[in-house]
Amino acid sequence: MTDPLHIPVYLRLSAVLKVYPVSKSTWWAGVKSGRYPAGVKLSTRVTAWRAEDIATLVNGGK
Repeated sequence: MTDPLHIPVYLRLSAVLKVYPVSKSTWWAGVKSGRYPAGVKLSTRVTAWRAEDIATLVNGGK
């Protein structure tokens, strides 16, 4: 069961790249290949990533 008080936090690409410093093109290539987590479309021009997915990536998948 999902925690009803859990509020997901989303990070825009600029924030993601501050904690995982790669270029934008490297990031998007990694998303396409599955190396990096897929984003969530918030609107037609806005993609964000779950902070929890980025934390897992930064911590080496742990």
